[in-house]
Amino acid sequence: MCVAESDKEGAIDMREWWRDAIIYQIYPRSFMDAAGNGVGDLKGITSRLPHVASLGADCVWLSPIFKSPQRDMGYDVSDYCDVDPIFGTLEDFDEMIARAHDLGLKVITDQVLSHTSDQHPWFKESRASRDNPKADWYVWADPLPDGSPPTNWHSHFGGPAWEFDAGRGQYYLHHFLASQPDLNYHNPDVVDAILDTCKFWLDRGLDGFRLDTVNYYYHDQELRSNPPANTRPQVMATDLYGMQKNIYNKTRPENLGFLERLRALTDQYDDIMMVGEVGEMGDRSIEIMAEYTAGTKRLHMCYSFAMLGPDFSAGHFRRCIDGFQKGAPDGHPYWSFSNHDVPRHPSRWAEHAVDHDSMARMAASMLMAFEGTIGIYQGEELGQEETVMEYHELTDPPAIRFWPAVKGRDGCRTPMTWEADAPNGGFSTGTPWLPVKAPQLARSVDRQEASNDSILHYYRDIIAFRKANPALTQGKTTFIDLPEPVLAFRRDATGQSLTCIFNLSKDSAGLIVEGEAEIVGPSHATLDGEWLTLPGNGYAYLQHQGDLTLRPTAALAAI
Repeated sequence: MCVAESDKEGAIDMREWWRDAIIYQIYPRSFMDAAGNGVGDLKGITSRLPHVASLGADCVWLSPIFKSPQRDMGYDVSDYCDVDPIFGTLEDFDEMIARAHDLGLKVITDQVLSHTSDQHPWFKESRASRDNPKADWYVWADPLPDGSPPTNWHSHFGGPAWEFDAGRGQYYLHHFLASQPDLNYHNPDVVDAILDTCKFWLDRGLDGFRLDTVNYYYHDQELRSNPPANTRPQVMATDLYGMQKNIYNKTRPENLGFLERLRALTDQYDDIMMVGEVGEMGDRSIEIMAEYTAGTKRLHMCYSFAMLGPDFSAGHFRRCIDGFQKGAPDGHPYWSFSNHDVPRHPSRWAEHAVDHDSMARMAASMLMAFEGTIGIYQGEELGQEETVMEYHELTDPPAIRFWPAVKGRDGCRTPMTWEADAPNGGFSTGTPWLPVKAPQLARSVDRQEASNDSILHYYRDIIAFRKANPALTQGKTTFIDLPEPVLAFRRDATGQSLTCIFNLSKDSAGLIVEGEAEIVGPSHATLDGEWLTLPGNGYAYLQHQGDLTLRPTAALAAI
């Protein structure tokens, strides 16, 4: 469905729902447990959907719920067309979709299409011999003459990306765990089978897909080794993975043809949206985002790890947005600061803020001012911090293997805290699969609902403010040249322009306002001498002209 919006001149702008949507990511294992077994489930999600709707979100993204041995928490799929019993049943899924739609929420799910579990029937048949019907459904290769793996490619989770199978006398490719073999997309039967699994969920009423590792589907058929690369390690990779220029094991040109077939499938349905996860860092990630969203025959939008890493500077955010605009003028981006794979951003960027809450608020204000679709991760609306884990509490494979050099992803995956005084924060009556700790309980939903100046209320207000201003939902972005640490840009839409300014540091920053400006800030905003103070929530308009000093980690918008 397209949303019709009228500007001041009365013109109608027909826009797809996803173009200015707020997408709320749910990590099902940690959202809400209705069964009381310590693991979140679909019935639990359904019961808490009103919370998501109350934020002003438009869509829910579910991390994998498919049948799986859970060695990589569902990203190792053993049946693409069934729900894992730990999460419930297909009927529970249907009920969740119906409830979400009643609340005005779209639903998309993770589609892990680049690899399966080694327990998937396809792989069990493929590894049985070299001449069975599915023998070529996965990436198999002979050892080199000395018995070593076919290429120098690394796995994300450490060690070679090849595992030797004694039954076939060959290696198979795995970008992640050895129990996650990579599918062979050069085989057209594999492509057809994967598209059939996607059709299964679209026929069930799903509104779209989040495509895991979307640039990993194809590999170099010549099996060329990667050259070295003098780059920083990727966010979720070991040092070894980041030491290669990963050009032959992923992001192959054939990938585009598959994306076009997938888009052709989704275009047979109404209102479907696909967002691809680009597994890459730096400028190359923005280039891939641009390439994968160019035109109308590929993905609707992409996101990368560019804003999910440690970089926190005006120059970095400008390069990300500017690079996408120039590389894909007809493409569409998806921006987020946190998800299930990286440390929560208020903790990740803590050194740049006076305190945790000021970073949480300023980051929210900045994110909601970006052009494109916006993603928020469960608990982000509470200002949740990264949970400090001990080794015996870990479940994440790379953390268990490389501790303490690699802290892993468990710290951002701990359960939602709904009620501060309830057992396990109201998440479960059983023992949670990951611990619920005091810092997370202190930021529970019920406590923040009771406090008018909480981060939860701030998120609701900043989302409402974004939606109420066409410049922020539809406006084009023009950057303003200001020195670090200030990020400034103008968003221009028909009938409205907003100038957005952010101080990305612990120190104050001076500005000169030429002419009279209406400064938009929280309702408790005050001009205290030369200071603009933004302690509350809601919105008000303040008149100002001349010198202005931004407090540390502050945000404002001016008309």
